[in-house]
Amino acid sequence: MATRQHRLDEFRQDAPPSKQATELLCEDHNGTYALPFPCEWADGKWRNSVTGAAVEVSIIGWRLLHD
Repeated sequence: MATRQHRLDEFRQDAPPSKQATELLCEDHNGTYALPFPCEWADGKWRNSVTGAAVEVSIIGWRLLHD
């Protein structure tokens, strides 16, 4: 099982690029997890790339999605 630090090491914590498909690493009382849908940083918020809805979870890292 991956440790929290190991998962964090696979993601970035700096400022995200605008309007690019990303995978988000989130954290709650159960641990860390990646969201199962692409997201993007737009208008100062993380948004679901498909629906445009704001992502309202604790985000601790991101990485670009590659084709």
